[in-house]
Amino acid sequence: QRDIRRLTDGIAEAYLALASALHAQDANEFAAVLVRLALDIRPEFTAARLLDADIKDGGKHPALALEILAPVGADDPLIAVVELRRAATYDRMGNTEEALRILDDMTRSYPSRPEPLELKGDILRSKRRFADAVTAYDGAIARVPDPRRADWVLFYDRGIALERSHQWPRAQADFDKALALSPDEPYVLNYLGYSWTEQGHNLGQARQMIARAVEQRPNDGSILDSLGWVMLRQGDIPGAVKTLEHAVELDPVDAEVNGHLGDAYWAAGRKAEARFQWQRALTLNPDPDAAARIEAKLKDGEGQGAKQPATAEKTVPQTTQ
Repeated sequence: QRDIRRLTDGIAEAYLALASALHAQDANEFAAVLVRLALDIRPEFTAARLLDADIKDGGKHPALALEILAPVGADDPLIAVVELRRAATYDRMGNTEEALRILDDMTRSYPSRPEPLELKGDILRSKRRFADAVTAYDGAIARVPDPRRADWVLFYDRGIALERSHQWPRAQADFDKALALSPDEPYVLNYLGYSWTEQGHNLGQARQMIARAVEQRPNDGSILDSLGWVMLRQGDIPGAVKTLEHAVELDPVDAEVNGHLGDAYWAAGRKAEARFQWQRALTLNPDPDAAARIEAKLKDGEGQGAKQPATAEKTVPQTTQ
């Protein structure tokens, strides 16, 4: 509850509340007008500056977002939130080193708070610096001595970084912990089920877990792709083709989803369609490892596509970054 001392403060609060509601509905042009009115009345209104910066950043004007946040002083009650936002914005601008410098300063200034280290882990993971990300997440989790339900994402994020840095036993322990905190979290169910599928074990349980994720996110092409992939690994070729075709409808520009549909077509004997899907996947900017696998499938006259291992990295929720 913010302290409202003047009538104009109340008007600014009303403008901000309406702007926030409009922003939540993606009506950002109207939201921007209202938030600027709030700041005209109350220039020191940091909550309004944060929303204004969010609108500018979302509109691909990160430099303007930083300008809006620049006047906020070090003694402002919301300065920690502002600094996190600044770090995330610098990273999106390509200045990752400045983002990490801000977060390292915050880590020292707020020795009990996990958020700076959590965001550092997110940034490092996005740069594929997985081992460094694990170290950052280790520090964040150490600052949460009594994890609650909302903390599932910390263990999930570290689990991804661990899996991607080839530390599977620790990764599975983190996914198990995330599910213990939030039992039906679809992203965790999907990632763990997909990882088991890639490893070729617990396929029945993996399919059940991914199916539970699909029930909660039926329009998420990446999660539906996982279901089709485990079906294919189980030998349910007709089911895999149908499911992966739907996944491509939902996420037509995802290289992995298109590549998996090619694998299913090949397994079904539909070789021309398989090659088309693999060629399409190559046009959708797959990561270098995935591109190499797809190219190998196109060169392989025996069609080993459905047997090729892939990365286990799947859809992840938006976190603090």
